[in-house]
Parts: sequence; C-alpha cells; structure tokens
Amino acid sequence: LQPFGGAVQMLTLTSALCRAATTYRDKLAIIDPEGQFTWAEFVDRIACAASVLQSLGVERGDRFGIICRNSFRNAELMYAGYWMGAVPVPINYRLAPGEIADILTDAGCEIVAVEAYFEALLGADVLKPWAASPLWITPPAMPLDGQSYEALLSAAAPVPVHAAAEDDEALLQYTGGTTGRSKGVRLSHKNVISNGLQVASTVHPRSSDILLHVCPMFHSSDLLATAFTLAGAAHVYLPEFSGDGLFAAIEKHHVTFVIMVPGMVVMALKGADISHYDLSSLRALWYGGSPLAIEWIIKALEAFQVADIFQCYGQTEASPAATLLLTADHLEGVEAGNREILGSAGRLLPGVDMRIVDPEDYEVAPGEPGEIVIRGPNVSRGYLNRPAETAAAFRDGWYYTGDIGRIDDRGYLHVFDRKQDMVITGGENVYSSEVEAALSKHPKVLECAVTGVPDETYGEALLAAIVTGPGETVEEEELIAHCRDLIGGYKIPRRYVFLDELPRSTLHKVLKHELRNIYGG
Repeated sequence: LQPFGGAVQMLTLTSALCRAATTYRDKLAIIDPEGQFTWAEFVDRIACAASVLQSLGVERGDRFGIICRNSFRNAELMYAGYWMGAVPVPINYRLAPGEIADILTDAGCEIVAVEAYFEALLGADVLKPWAASPLWITPPAMPLDGQSYEALLSAAAPVPVHAAAEDDEALLQYTGGTTGRSKGVRLSHKNVISNGLQVASTVHPRSSDILLHVCPMFHSSDLLATAFTLAGAAHVYLPEFSGDGLFAAIEKHHVTFVIMVPGMVVMALKGADISHYDLSSLRALWYGGSPLAIEWIIKALEAFQVADIFQCYGQTEASPAATLLLTADHLEGVEAGNREILGSAGRLLPGVDMRIVDPEDYEVAPGEPGEIVIRGPNVSRGYLNRPAETAAAFRDGWYYTGDIGRIDDRGYLHVFDRKQDMVITGGENVYSSEVEAALSKHPKVLECAVTGVPDETYGEALLAAIVTGPGETVEEEELIAHCRDLIGGYKIPRRYVFLDELPRSTLHKVLKHELRNIYGG
C-alpha cells in the first residue's frame, strides 16, 4: 500500500479500506466457497480491480454499472470504484431491460460489469449498446469470450489509492421514482462512512463478527455492512435467498450477524426446517424496511436464539439508516405485549435530527402525524439529473422523506404512510403510479388503481383494482404477462379486483384508502 499523502480526509471509504488493510491486516475479510482472503489480501485485490477498470477506460469521476448477485467480486468492484475515484452504480437486476437501460443512460455508464449468470439479459435490444464489451464477472473456472474479470485481474498490477475528499461522490444508488422512473441518489464518502459510524456506535459490531449479506447488494440496506467493514469483521455473500440457503450458510460459515427484510424472516421460518441446522454461531438478527408482526418477532427470537435483535427505519437518501429499534425495545415489547413499541421504528441514531411537519412546513404538535424530515452527515446531497426534485426534497439542510409519521412521548418514531403511495413489498419500494402506468397500457383496461394491502410474508402486497372497457373481460394471468415486459417482476400485482367503477371523492380523486379498507383483509 502506498501512503495517502496529506490530502486524504478520514470520513472516506478509501481511508476505511486502507485502515482495514493495516489495522486488521491478517484477519479474514472474505469467507467464500472459493476461498478466504485476509483484509490485506482483499484490499490488494481491490487495488488490482481498480487497475482493471482503468484498463477498460474508466477514469476518475466516471460512473460504471454493476449487474451482479451478491458476491465478494461484486463488493470488490464497488470498492475498486472508491479506490480509484470512480463511482459504482449497482443495478437492480430484477428490473425489465428497458428500465436497466434507462438507469445506465441516466448515470452515463459506458462500462458495465455483468455476472455471467445474467448473460441472456444483454441480449435485449435496448441493452445492445452495453453488450458489445461488458466486463464479465466470472470465477476462474468459467471463462467467457470477451473481457473476463478474473483473467484481467490476474494480469493487473495494483494502482495507488486515490486521495478522495469527504464530499466526493462515492456511490450512485437508484431508487424508485414518483414519476415512474428511478432516481439516482448521490451518496458521498462522508454520507456512507457517517452512517456506518452511527450504526456502529449503536449496534457495536465486533472484529470477530462474520456478516452474511442476504439482501441484494443493489439495495441500500447493504450499506449497513459499512459498520462491519469499519470494525474489521468478515463478510459472507448469499447469491440468492431461500430459507435453506440462509440456514446452510449460517451453519457452514459460522455467521454471527445477519441483516434481512421482514419478508425474508417470515419466508425462512415458513419455508425451511430450522431444526436441521446448527445456528449456534448467530448472535444478532437485523431486519428493516417495515415492522415485523409481534407473532413473527417471538417466533424469530425462539427460532434463531439470538442475543440481539434490531430494526431500523431509513431511506437510500439517508445512506440508509435514520432510526433504530434496539434489543431492549424488542424485549420490552414481547414481554409486556407492547405492540406500540414493536410497531415503531425506534429512536434516532446519533447525529440525526428529525422534525415532523405539516404541509406548510410548520412543526406539528408533539405526537401528531406529519411528514418526516431529517438531516445529518449521512443525508445525501440530492439526485442526479433531477434539479426540481432535488430542490423539493432537499431544503435548507433538511431532507423531506415523503413519509408520514409521528414521534411519541418517549422519542420513538411511528411511520404511518407514504405521501406518494409507495408500497414496500418484500423490502422493495414500489410506486403505485408506475404500476398503474403499466397496467393502463393493456388495451382492455379502462381504469386502474394500485395500492398496498397487508401481507404476512411480504409486509405489503400489491392490489390492483381494474375497470375494463365496455364489454371487455380480462384474466389476472393476462395482466401479469402483460406487465412482465414493462416493469420488474416484484412490481407486478398478484392480487386483483374487478370493479364497475373506482371509488372516488367529490373531487373525483380515487380513494385508495377505501380499496385498502375493503380488500385489505
């Protein structure tokens, strides 16, 4: 490793990597079926991966796409971007090809690293501009024609670390947009490292921890792993989620800490026999994205036998965590049957300020609902190529989340609803306007409305209310097939009601709360 020089600041991901390579030099950073790497070895691979990116024409300040399941190579390429001053753009591979093309175009990515698993994806016409020379992410035993990552890596020499500044853009993370198109959230080094420190000060990760990456790495929840990198912990990656896969990975790699969305917790406990696995190494479970029903919290505590359990509220714009519900809160809720505390999102992380405001931006009375507004060193500077939306959401140092909530007299945040009708299903954010736009393109659909209804497994499920044209009928399967070419699979409703007309107010606005009340049982 070459010395930084005097220009480097401490709240950077490059500083964190260099510190890990020295402070935790001989400790394991990566545990994988292919092998293990110490922090010194892994950071050396990162420096070589940065060299590979440079050889493909990626320069400082450029953005490059990554389409890859969870893996240490995915993390390695993300870190390589930080190392050389380029900006990684993790892509949600569940999106339709057109949606992926929109993101790559919006971000200005000329180079995209693609896991061989998604080779067929690049056959789509809209992705042909990037299909000519992708960087293929493959293990050594799976060479592909073209530019194979491992082949290039083995021939590369490590490059010196770039002296990043705290406010330099480190990562461009895309999230769902209220207009139906994804928004690129610009996260700086300071944003990501600050949230890592905020989380670490509350969760207390250990250098002896082994963190299992379960949530997809294109999801902002994976940024919670920053706290564990700062602590010198080891990382294990689960390519695809299943209950048996989760439990087998915990047993095989002696995982101590796992982060999941509530739907994963429910699916794991419903879909696999936990008694077949030794989970004695696991000390902590973290879930986030939505509350977990008290019955499933009790089942999770009994099944996983963890000493600690956490739940957080946040958004990509917060890098991602803003509040945390601690182990003591869970135990108080379970032992006292306090559903209110278990249904909350916890209290503010250190360094995060929060206001609850009305539509005129005045703070509401204590305990009253309003829009959740936050600020802190972890909050993004805004969106890429979205000046109007940036100006609307980021004002006077505060980020206006678009979520409705209240703070109780003990300081716990309770999140009620989303101003823009966002539905969180299985930890994924889905905007109803985007789904409605896709359904409306079907020739037999006259009107439609999409909302979220409670679902035991996914937290919320998408419900579509359909009004067909005169004399027309349409089947659910036909609508599902129609949507597959337009939106990602997780955005497609699986529940439908067919109505003569949609419920409306006197101002002719669709009353989605009536749909939820009638069909949400």
